[in-house]
Amino acid sequence: MALRIVDVLVPVALDHAYSYRVPDELALAAGDVVSVPLGPREAIGVVWDCDVAVRPGLHNRLKDVEAKLDFPRLKPELRQFIDWVSNYTLSPRGMVLRMALRMGELGPERDRVAVRLSGNAPTRMTAARRRVLDVLADGLMRSKPEVAKDAGVSVGVVDGLVDDGALETVALPSQTVARPPNPDHRTADFTPAQRMAANILRNAVTQGGFAVDLLDGVTGSGKTEVYFEAVAETIRKGRQSLILMPEIALTGQFLDRFAARFGTRPAEWHSELSPRKRARTFAAVSAGDVSVVVGARSALFLPYADLGLIVVDEEHDAVYKQEDGVHYHARDMAVVRARIADIPIVLASATPSIETVVNARRGRYRRLALNQRFGGQKEPAIEAIDLRREGPPRTRFIAPRLAEAVNLALERGEQALLFLNRRGYAPLTLCRACGFRLNCPNCDAWLVDHRFKRALVCHHCGYTKPPPPKCPKCEAPDSFVACGPGVERLEEEVQVLFPNKRVLVLSSDLIASLERMREEFKSIEQGEIDIVIGTQLVAKGHHFPKLNLVGVVDADLGLGSGDPRATERTFQLLHQVIGRAGRDKGHSVGYLQTHQPEHPVMKALIAQDRKAFYDSEIEAREKAHYPPFGRLASLLVTGPEKGATEGYARRLAAVAPIDEQVRVLGPAEAPLAVLRGRHRFRLMVKSARNFDLSAYLREWAAAAPKKAGGIKLDVDVDPQSFL
Repeated sequence: MALRIVDVLVPVALDHAYSYRVPDELALAAGDVVSVPLGPREAIGVVWDCDVAVRPGLHNRLKDVEAKLDFPRLKPELRQFIDWVSNYTLSPRGMVLRMALRMGELGPERDRVAVRLSGNAPTRMTAARRRVLDVLADGLMRSKPEVAKDAGVSVGVVDGLVDDGALETVALPSQTVARPPNPDHRTADFTPAQRMAANILRNAVTQGGFAVDLLDGVTGSGKTEVYFEAVAETIRKGRQSLILMPEIALTGQFLDRFAARFGTRPAEWHSELSPRKRARTFAAVSAGDVSVVVGARSALFLPYADLGLIVVDEEHDAVYKQEDGVHYHARDMAVVRARIADIPIVLASATPSIETVVNARRGRYRRLALNQRFGGQKEPAIEAIDLRREGPPRTRFIAPRLAEAVNLALERGEQALLFLNRRGYAPLTLCRACGFRLNCPNCDAWLVDHRFKRALVCHHCGYTKPPPPKCPKCEAPDSFVACGPGVERLEEEVQVLFPNKRVLVLSSDLIASLERMREEFKSIEQGEIDIVIGTQLVAKGHHFPKLNLVGVVDADLGLGSGDPRATERTFQLLHQVIGRAGRDKGHSVGYLQTHQPEHPVMKALIAQDRKAFYDSEIEAREKAHYPPFGRLASLLVTGPEKGATEGYARRLAAVAPIDEQVRVLGPAEAPLAVLRGRHRFRLMVKSARNFDLSAYLREWAAAAPKKAGGIKLDVDVDPQSFL
């Protein structure tokens, strides 16, 4: 038999595949998951190319493929997508593949085992063994940990009874990840605008082929119910749907709405799943046993058996950008995957990204507008509180007008939300005697006071220390004072202003688990809380029927960063958080406490003139040649020693290819100059919109000087963060 050679891509930080011999008894095709020797260990990989030509003399040095694994073959569509993402982001193909192989944790699901009485008496009896037998006396099967817990013994006692023959083990069938959803479980009662949009989306699924629809609707307009109709049509066609969400861990309410429409919950994919649940879900998705997946950005890389629709909910959200490892934007890559798979994709938002709005205005995306709230509810009226003229008293942060509005809302039996996008008690702690500031020893950042944890915390690296009893510089005892508000400090003020009211603080650092988080959102939904104090967690699509007042404590917080997207993000965040109000019934209002009521963002929000904001922001981007009218890339050089790191960044800049369509800026210290003990210097690259920036960066990387002394280079195409 002729010698057969295949190229196998392994999920490690390498861009190229390795060649292996195929044993005569093994039949392999592109996409097969295989086990191969890689150095001294065995690795899982994917056959990327078959019948590879290898130069003479190399055949005898090749190793054999160990085995073909019992996993579904990776389809050409997914392999092409992995190649595309790798090429565009300059990430090693192996690292992109790793995301498609369940984040490198590919492996068969463990069998589920239960125990029950065998009918045989144990050879010896103890009190602990008697308790186990009493628990199982009802004849039911239970897992070993469950039996041990109910009997108050260790699992070893249960194992001993199994070895003794008094108990027998029984293999349990695999648990179903998600029951099949019924597309006709409940029909929606649509407004004419919703019905028109739903029909268009249904037709896109029916006709098939690549198409991008922007579902652009005001907060509370029923966008979710509309794109559910596209999901329903995909289910009828026997294909799979993916719904991407920015914060899947916060979507208990969404899952309930899905169950109300389809009769069951969808499969979930996010970092909070247990390893066993991840294994079951991965296998069910790849085998086609799951119709709908609701997931975080990593769900985009799952090996779907027959993907027929992608929905990106809250498509504007910055969380869709992965900032470590493979730098990709899930919204943009979702459009790419839909194009490669030749399927429709829906982008949904009340505040679409500038890039998406421009694509819709240019006709690349079809815009479906929902301009009215469902049920005839009005959007909240928005008022500015000018802190220069009517600010709060000294050491307070809630202006009198806002406090009065909250009090009136509470008297009407309604809820109020106070929004401050700042975790902890205070962002800065300094000595009142000498002015010394408590900084992180690993980062160029202040330590944030977290009174609930009784700790000072760095929000960048996680460094934690207890508050010192005296100033390290002047040794003055008990001299530290908190400067500025965080949500914990705001809670103190609320307790004074509104005593005996039920207050809940929602912040990611205060919630221990996913289930606890969902319980707290449900308590708000059911009216068990009077005043909610929250960070951006509360701005992401939640529906609180009794909430009719939102007060933004510091509306200017995101405007002073120098980030090219700062105004866009501030507008989106404030629009979304105020949109939590008035979604059920009653008059609703949002208050913006600001020192800049004349700022274009504040003026657009107060006038509820979204078009004016987009027009001005798009014009500013076009003049500056910022995305989507130009391309950006970031080259971040980091190292343990400042001089060596800066020196390497300068040598790197010196070998940048010369091209009239490209400007290289820097190197300069990053705004966050030190992170986790590493100094950071950034180079920014600007190019024309249609320029092949990835190819340019690849050429530059090939000419880059060698790195030494722990220096690293991180390339980010289309960066979203400029810290």
